[in-house]
Amino acid sequence: MGSQWTKDKVYIKAMREGYRSRAAYKLKEILSKYPVLWESDNVVDLGCAPGSWLQVLREEVSGAIIGIDLNYVAPVEDVTTIVGSFTDPVVIAKVQEKMPVVNVIVSDASPKLSGQKSYDQAVAIGLNEDALSFAIEVLKPGGNMIMKSFEGEDFPYLLHKMRKQFFSVKPYKTRASRKGSTEIYIIAKKFKGKDYEEEEWGEEW
Repeated sequence: MGSQWTKDKVYIKAMREGYRSRAAYKLKEILSKYPVLWESDNVVDLGCAPGSWLQVLREEVSGAIIGIDLNYVAPVEDVTTIVGSFTDPVVIAKVQEKMPVVNVIVSDASPKLSGQKSYDQAVAIGLNEDALSFAIEVLKPGGNMIMKSFEGEDFPYLLHKMRKQFFSVKPYKTRASRKGSTEIYIIAKKFKGKDYEEEEWGEEW
C-alpha cells in the first residue's frame, strides 16, 4: 500500500472499523443526509468491489442485496455477488430472477482514469449512462438511486438525463472525498418507471 494511502486518516479509520475501503464513509454520509433506504428494501450495488458499500448496506437494510462487479469480491455475509458487467443482458436477467423487486440502486463505479480530464469525464459519463440504463430496466417505480459521477462539461447533460427518469435529482459532494477531487454523487428519488410518459413536474424532497 503506497504512502498516500497509509497517511490517509479516513482509510486508516476504515481499516480500524472493519470496512474494506474509505468509500464506506461516503455512503454513510449520503444516507445520513438523504434517507433513500427503508429497512426492508432490496438493493443492487453496481461496481461493488471491494465491498465496503455492501458492508454499509447490510447494516442498513434487512432486504436482499446484490453486488455486481467485473472483479471477484470477497464474500460479505448474507449478500449475493455477481461477477460480470451490469450492461450484460445475462447479468440483468440474473438480477431480475434473484430480485423481482429492486427498491434502490447504488453505484460507486468508476472507470480507470488516465489523468486527462476531458477524456476521463467523458468515459465516466458513459459509465453513468450505462448505470442509468440498468436502473431503467430493473428499478421499481418510486425507487431511488445513488450514483457517483465527476464534475465537468458533460455533467449537466447527465443531470438532465437523470431528471427525465426521476422526480427529484440532487448532486452532492461528500466530505469524505479527497481534497481537490471532482468526484460528485447524484441522489435520485422516485423513479418514474420505464413506461412513464413525460410531463412537467416540480421537484419535491
